[in-house]
Amino acid sequence: MPDLTRPKVGLRERKKIKTRASIQQNAMRLFREQGYQATTVEQIAEAAEISPSTFFRYFATKEAVVLEDDYDPLLIETYRNQPPGLNVIQAFRNAVREGFLLIPEEERDDIWERVSLAMSIPELRIAMIHQITGTAEMLARIIAERAGLDAGDLKVRNVAAAVIGLVISAQIYYFEHPEKDFLEILDESLAHLQDGFPL
Repeated sequence: MPDLTRPKVGLRERKKIKTRASIQQNAMRLFREQGYQATTVEQIAEAAEISPSTFFRYFATKEAVVLEDDYDPLLIETYRNQPPGLNVIQAFRNAVREGFLLIPEEERDDIWERVSLAMSIPELRIAMIHQITGTAEMLARIIAERAGLDAGDLKVRNVAAAVIGLVISAQIYYFEHPEKDFLEILDESLAHLQDGFPL
């Protein structure tokens, strides 16, 4: 059922979304076919039928094609929509489950392919660590908002860092156990945090 409260996406914005998706899809195809290091921005741009300068309007670097997605706003929205009686971790667990299920299955596969690539290429791992800093700041802001605290509060930063660490741990575990369900692994990890990390 469509959400009538959301503004309709205009033609220009739809074209941007389509171009961005085309760049990522063609990049990942080239990475599979000839390897990450051997693939150039110029080759990606040619495959996506755009100029290199257009590529850089969508992605600042080649690494960004692998690491970036548009799902942070979805997580923020689902987190803010959680009932006020839930603590920050309960709200995050619910938000992750709800947000994950809103992503079409084929897009989830694309996300995991990019995560797997990032974990297997040293330079992408380094770039991912840099990106994680920004994600932690975003998490700190929404956690602080729910808790009624400042985003710079040490306890807020601790919780945000713990959540980020768990996401990374869940990704590594899933990378080693691809037969398992990633959402279940992540939820189990967050439940472990919620319970105080008993061993």
